[in-house]
Amino acid sequence: MTATPRQDARPATVMAHVVLAVSTVLALAGNRYYGAAGWQILAAAGAAVLLHGTAVVSRRRPWPGYATAALGMLVLATISSPSWSAILLPSALWFPVTLWRLTGLVPVRSSVVALAVAVLGIVVTELVAWGRLPPGIPGWTLLVEGGLLTLVVGGVWGAALLARRRREAGRRAESGRLAAAVADERASIRRDLHDVIAHTVTVMVARIEAAAVTTTDPATRRELGDIAEAGRDAHQGLRAMLATLGPATTASRAGARRDQVPISLDAVADLVAAAASPLHAVTFAEVGPRRPLSLSAEVAAFRTVQEGVTNALRHLEPPVEVTVQLRWGPAELEVEVRDDGGSALRAPGGSALRAPGGSALGAAGGRGTGLLGVGERVRAAGGTLSVTQGDDGWVLRALLPTKEGA
Repeated sequence: MTATPRQDARPATVMAHVVLAVSTVLALAGNRYYGAAGWQILAAAGAAVLLHGTAVVSRRRPWPGYATAALGMLVLATISSPSWSAILLPSALWFPVTLWRLTGLVPVRSSVVALAVAVLGIVVTELVAWGRLPPGIPGWTLLVEGGLLTLVVGGVWGAALLARRRREAGRRAESGRLAAAVADERASIRRDLHDVIAHTVTVMVARIEAAAVTTTDPATRRELGDIAEAGRDAHQGLRAMLATLGPATTASRAGARRDQVPISLDAVADLVAAAASPLHAVTFAEVGPRRPLSLSAEVAAFRTVQEGVTNALRHLEPPVEVTVQLRWGPAELEVEVRDDGGSALRAPGGSALRAPGGSALGAAGGRGTGLLGVGERVRAAGGTLSVTQGDDGWVLRALLPTKEGA
């Protein structure tokens, strides 16, 4: 079991108490030997015990601990004794410790008040010492002593304030990292849901609609229509849920982490085959020899095909033709998904089922968020994405650099 920092600090604190207490006892014995009165020794010993107690109290209650330590220092400052200054007693070191702890826990304005109290105590101490100054001792020695004590107290306060600000900055940075990790995780979940589940639901609905068109049984047609409508409702519910998970764009580091999945260009053919139905002619062609791609570029190419096919099946009235083509060049891969506009563009007076005007990619670009996510993937891989409208339909095209052209 690993000890915590506080557990590790306890033996050192106990040792400090023992060393300072023994040193104080030796100092008081020496001053008794040099003629200090018994009441002076007892008062100084009581103040020392008080200071040791403040070191314990100030851990949980900084203000009472500091106030008690200040009282103990005031007692030491008013004790008159030959050949020694009571405030220099070893146990008096607990006073700056209580100031350190107070500064690290209370608001800055309150810590300034504590610093002012300490400086005032130094002034009172030096004024008392001035009244007892033996003949032949120059007064500037008290100024030097007071200046050194002020530097010590001010240094402790400043160091504690700096340490506090560093801790606060560390906590803010940790909170920022945690918030970023949560946002990245939400964005990654959102993107994976969109890329995988939404695509699957869209293909399922499209195939059901195709089956409903080709069947001759009215009851079966109605049943398939109800199933397709339920699928569309599920898809809309998924889109609403995705909207609550964050914006369409995602952080690059989240994408890099989530893209470590078995997605490759070898899966494009299966993706296209799964989307085909009697009323959805989805074809795939690959031109030119394959060249090595980065992982991010390969995933971006796959997602481009997936998004293009999904939008065509979702927004166009069947029958519809979609062609997917990969064209390899020496320096880049061109990924193209082209639709023919569906029956809405071929039949006079026809209307698209879910996107008036037969605008598959246009509808996705105007209302959906999938193209925004694909665009970010493509840009992160060093490529470009474009959506254009041709004479017969829409074209989604991505240009991705190969490793040879990067």
